[in-house]
Amino acid sequence: MDIGRTVTLNNGVSMPVLGLGVWQMREGQETENAVRWALDAGYRLIDTAKLYGNERSVGKAIRESGIPREEVFVTTKFWPTDLTGVEAAFERSFKKLDLGYIDLYLIHFPNFMPGLGKSIRNRTWSAFEKLYESNRVRSIGISNYSIKQTNEILANCSVRPAINQVQFNPFSYDSELLKFCASESIVVEAYSPLMRGGNLNHPSLSSIARNHHKSTAQIVVRWALQHGTVVIPKSSHRERIIENCEVFDFELSRDEMETIDTLKAGQ
Repeated sequence: MDIGRTVTLNNGVSMPVLGLGVWQMREGQETENAVRWALDAGYRLIDTAKLYGNERSVGKAIRESGIPREEVFVTTKFWPTDLTGVEAAFERSFKKLDLGYIDLYLIHFPNFMPGLGKSIRNRTWSAFEKLYESNRVRSIGISNYSIKQTNEILANCSVRPAINQVQFNPFSYDSELLKFCASESIVVEAYSPLMRGGNLNHPSLSSIARNHHKSTAQIVVRWALQHGTVVIPKSSHRERIIENCEVFDFELSRDEMETIDTLKAGQ
């Protein structure tokens, strides 16, 4: 099972194509267990954020895993209305994780204070570039950015975003954003790939799942992988964490991919 497959970002850094998201997991045992189970199953990408409130637990579980730090790719995110500024926010996340460096730091949302959005977005990205130059973060990127908002950065940046992390699943599928990011060498990272549990019983997904003797969750994770995205399904249940990574031993056909691509239109 090729769970160790990676993608090379536009700055040359390798990033696993499958990871664990820890949104809505409580600080402490819930997060620590989920991260430990994921690492035991072979995951090497863990995605957290300041907003999630569990960075400390993510760092603790990774440190105690016995896995060399350089083998685990860790993402966290800056919350855009943090008025203490990017550097101070980064320092807090850096200390909570306590892992020596952060692999990927993202601007969590592009929506800043009304009327000041573009100006603050540009200043924030400039601050991200300074962090990148400090060598304490290996890659920088964005999350929930539209094509227009991404172009704002590309027009002025000296370091291009490596990642745009967006909600990406069959019922939240933006093919234009996917094509745009590919054309700009920005990898799309798919959060909520399992639709937070909704629509997993859709008849078309169920039919495709039966064809492959897989669960519908595995089908949608595989669909996102075949679209070239990095995928971070969230689960705090050991058996589902394991199930979600068992997606490298089959492939969806072109017809199956097209069927899933059109589910949003047909609902």
